[in-house]
Amino acid sequence: MLDVIVIGAGFSGLCALHRLRGLGMSALVLEAGDGVGGTWYWNRYPGARCDSESYYYSFSFDEDLQQEWRWSERYPAQPEVLAYLDHVADRFDLRRDIRLGTTVVSATFDEGWTVLTATGERLRARFLISAVGCLSSANVPELPGLDSFAGDWYHTGRWPHEDVDFTGRRVGVIGTGSTGIQAIPVIAEQAAHLAVFQRTPNFSVPARNAPLDEEFQAQVRAEYGEIRALQRETSNGHPFRISPRNAVECTAEERREAYEAAWERGGLRFRAAFNDLLSSEDANDTAAEFIRGKIRETVRDPEVAERLLPRDHPFAAKRPPIDTGYFETYNRDDVTLVDLRETPIVEVTRDGLRTTGGEHPLDALVFATGFDAMTGPLLGIDVRGPGGTLAEKWRDGPRSYLGLQVAGFPNLFTITGPGSPSVLTNMPTSIEQHVDWIARCLEHMRQNGFHRIEATEEAERDWGREVREAADRTLLPKAESSWYLGANVPGKPRVFMPYAGGLAHYATLCDRAAHNDYEGFHLT
Repeated sequence: MLDVIVIGAGFSGLCALHRLRGLGMSALVLEAGDGVGGTWYWNRYPGARCDSESYYYSFSFDEDLQQEWRWSERYPAQPEVLAYLDHVADRFDLRRDIRLGTTVVSATFDEGWTVLTATGERLRARFLISAVGCLSSANVPELPGLDSFAGDWYHTGRWPHEDVDFTGRRVGVIGTGSTGIQAIPVIAEQAAHLAVFQRTPNFSVPARNAPLDEEFQAQVRAEYGEIRALQRETSNGHPFRISPRNAVECTAEERREAYEAAWERGGLRFRAAFNDLLSSEDANDTAAEFIRGKIRETVRDPEVAERLLPRDHPFAAKRPPIDTGYFETYNRDDVTLVDLRETPIVEVTRDGLRTTGGEHPLDALVFATGFDAMTGPLLGIDVRGPGGTLAEKWRDGPRSYLGLQVAGFPNLFTITGPGSPSVLTNMPTSIEQHVDWIARCLEHMRQNGFHRIEATEEAERDWGREVREAADRTLLPKAESSWYLGANVPGKPRVFMPYAGGLAHYATLCDRAAHNDYEGFHLT
């Protein structure tokens, strides 16, 4: 019997394997893909790029790794992130304990975990770690007639490994979230005509992507200690602090100057311009109206600009995209914006997509419709504890303690699971925090003769209340169409899934539980 089975070989799985080896534990990583990388293995769509800056979207657990790797751009494209993860797998000789092309079908606990793969193989381990990721279960809408479409269709989260050439083709993209905003400008440059089918207009801020010069990289390498410490001290895992100023206490001119400076700098720091943007609707309105003004300035056709203006959710209440030339794309003569709120989709036809406004002839269709986020990847596996299945447990929405364990499922740990800060943060920072906590927990169990750990029902209930209250202290739940709430998947319970109390505060709570003899967990 193995000590640990890890499901998934992305950032989480690679980090967990390296850490478990350091404890001298026997571990095996099972990965459905034919390569490591997780999200960055599957998401190869045009324009796929990280929205955290490259120098801190990386591991901090090895100083030599930090010093030797060179990033080429401020925001790395998918091939570069995947190359980094391949380098990590090779540098630390992780591949010998990773089994690729292995899909996990079920996992059942009986004084240990039995994992069944799609080929019928059964594997046993004392502990099971879910490293399946938060955004890895592709959400393909069930559109009538899709099977009859004579062209090619793709989902951005399951993009072909071979090149897809849209040259000379009429292409439709459904979805204008983070993925669509990245893909649309790139596809528009290739396609003979691009039709963008938009349900929900989105706020977006320019990325201002650019190559990284050696001087900047040398400074980063010299200051990595301070950078990593700052990441762990902030609410979102990024190495910058949110301004202490409140937008509502500033003059209109002071706000305009701050927003203009943030817009020119670009990237996710825009939301850090003021302290109250996610707690005060009045403050948020000032940022939202500034961005709407930028959209009006950028898009030449006033009617198209009006359809692109987000009005149904506060700025940054949904995942805030950053872009390169997104709004400028609508100035092209070969790009059409279709507002699905005015003319909803009726069906896919043999030759295109029909809305209530008429048929749009297409040669290819791209679904940028996101994921069954946070719960979908794990619920895609038949996970069974002593008292029932995880699907039954989460029928009305996910429940967990600290996003690390689920009551009724002993010796199962979830890296960045529902109820943890995860998608509200820079993911590698959250992943390392979780992996370190799990590793220390396993070491504590080994040193003290414990063989089983399980979150208590009481701790889980209390944590669920804290997750709800933390969200309600912000404007995040006001984005009713957000995947944070599961609103993008028909029939999914509407529950705010990540923990909005901030990464630094969350890490303190995790450490407190451990220091208090793993309070909220039952060890035997």
